[in-house]
Amino acid sequence: MDAVPLRLNPGDDLRAALDAARAAHGCEAAFVVAGIGSLSTARLRLAGAKEPQSLAGDLEILTLCGTLSVDGSHLHMSIADAGGRVLGGHVAPGCIVRTTAELLIAWLPEWRFSREPDARTGYAELMARKA
Repeated sequence: MDAVPLRLNPGDDLRAALDAARAAHGCEAAFVVAGIGSLSTARLRLAGAKEPQSLAGDLEILTLCGTLSVDGSHLHMSIADAGGRVLGGHVAPGCIVRTTAELLIAWLPEWRFSREPDARTGYAELMARKA
């Protein structure tokens, strides 16, 4: 395992930047161990919802974690708005960094993550295999 800090810049799409970092690193498996920062736009799919909800304004990333794989990322995040209200859910494309996002990525070169259909859940779920 190789843990590496990553900083995203204003205007970056959080999810797209993480997927690009995974591809650039050439690793097929990684965890986002931690993340903090700010967003101008957040798109979160709340528990049980079919579509993501959009929020705009001065938003703080309180927590960010998840998996990165060749089949896409699975990320969860909690954010707070300027009034201190907290919301969390699945990270959808379109979360735009406002000032910074500071992340810790754990690259796992000895593993391969994929997402495969699971009849029990009805979703494509994580499959972790030794590379």
